Amino acid sequence: MPPEVPDQAAVFTEPLAAALQVAYSVGIFPGERLLVVGDGPLGLLISWVLALRGAPVHLAGHHPERLALARAYGVATFQEQDLPAGDYHTVVEASGSPGGLTLALARVRPRGAVVLKSTYAGVFPLDPAALVVPEVRLLGSRCGPFPEALRLLRQGWVDPRPLIGRTIPLTQGIAALTTARLPAELKLLIDCGEGSDSP
Repeated sequence: MPPEVPDQAAVFTEPLAAALQVAYSVGIFPGERLLVVGDGPLGLLISWVLALRGAPVHLAGHHPERLALARAYGVATFQEQDLPAGDYHTVVEASGSPGGLTLALARVRPRGAVVLKSTYAGVFPLDPAALVVPEVRLLGSRCGPFPEALRLLRQGWVDPRPLIGRTIPLTQGIAALTTARLPAELKLLIDCGEGSDSP
């Protein structure tokens, strides 16, 4: 880990790399309209790195305080129900909810792409006509390039520390795991040091 990357940022290397993988999955070109569905930590990171590539990015979510974190990167944000009309070249589904994929498929343009980052418990019913007739590509995307993620962190192009909701001492670790499951929480860090402020 580069010494100039603080621990609180370094812990985001994996999700930032996963966010970067979206552009590698479909290819992002300036001027293409992009939509990210979901304002959790991963959705926010994806919107940030796509905006760094110069494309107009919209982010749809449910939490005004989270959407505000994306606007600093030039992302246009909307409550999901207020998303303006129009189709998108690429839609990234990172909501963690099957309803997010329904929205993504409804808003992608013909011959566009939907990049699926969410995994769901259970089975999602998919109408093949939603892909076949408009010739839409549905792509799964998981891990990504750690070296590029570390470069963005080292150079300060992305600062994920605003995504930290709370830092909790290791002595409260079991309670922290329970708290982390609450939908209102962003990222929780567990501080494993004795008398240290660093996680």
